[in-house]
Amino acid sequence: MQSNGSAFERADPTPLPPGTRIAMALEYQGSAYRGWQRQDKPHVSSVQAAVESAVSHVAAQPVSILCAGRTDAGVHASHQVVHFDAPVARSAKAWLAGSNALLPNDVAAKWVRPVCEDFHARFSATARRYRYLILNQARRSAHLVGGVTHFDLPLDAELMHREAQCLLGEQDFSAFRAASCQSLSPMRNIHFISVTRFGRLVMIDIQGNAFLHHMVRNIAGVLMAVGSGQQSPGWTADVLATRDRTKGGVTAKPHGLYLVDVSYPDDYDLPKQSPGPEFIRAFVPA
Repeated sequence: MQSNGSAFERADPTPLPPGTRIAMALEYQGSAYRGWQRQDKPHVSSVQAAVESAVSHVAAQPVSILCAGRTDAGVHASHQVVHFDAPVARSAKAWLAGSNALLPNDVAAKWVRPVCEDFHARFSATARRYRYLILNQARRSAHLVGGVTHFDLPLDAELMHREAQCLLGEQDFSAFRAASCQSLSPMRNIHFISVTRFGRLVMIDIQGNAFLHHMVRNIAGVLMAVGSGQQSPGWTADVLATRDRTKGGVTAKPHGLYLVDVSYPDDYDLPKQSPGPEFIRAFVPA
């Protein structure tokens, strides 16, 4: 039986044969990167390039990595899942420790697992979960810069929560997708969404089968407009019904957005843990 990914877990030192498919969980602070996806220009940094460089050094040859969900510039992850096919014999311990020794300080591998060859970080996933963190106070915080979105008008978190419930279920989210979104369908299924206040921190917690480009940030922007009284209650449903992105107001900033969980069928037996980001676990229940 596999570990649940606890803070004191030790990766298995048993060598794995070449060709083993490896699943890896990552966390990263996205402020310094132009998003997850590797860029054509070598001077433009991406999380994918940083991870591939580290894993390739461990393998002593190039390794390509695929992720569960591509995060945008400035967006963070406390639980991104990737996979790659190991070109050489290495243990899970070697992949984990070696990668962490070579990764930049704002990217870390959390665990490594061998998985069956039909596992795919993106296509095997059944759900993604995001949290959007809003520091709701008059002044910004120097210590939380880049890690939260600062909003200086009072927010009614209970109203925002009620407002958000119209987004549940499978619906057309055209009004919440970026103009540059390349998805073939605007249909997405939202499993749950909640808005909760923890002191001066307001958290939007949302899970769905998948998300359109900028979808969570556009939802956050609409909910903040209603919660601050800049728009009337019911505006979220009105925007959704238009299926028109131009009716949905501004896109919320990326700083407060975290990919916090990716769900897979139990058959893959991947570690489970409470969603992050880690610095708010003392305040937010699992």
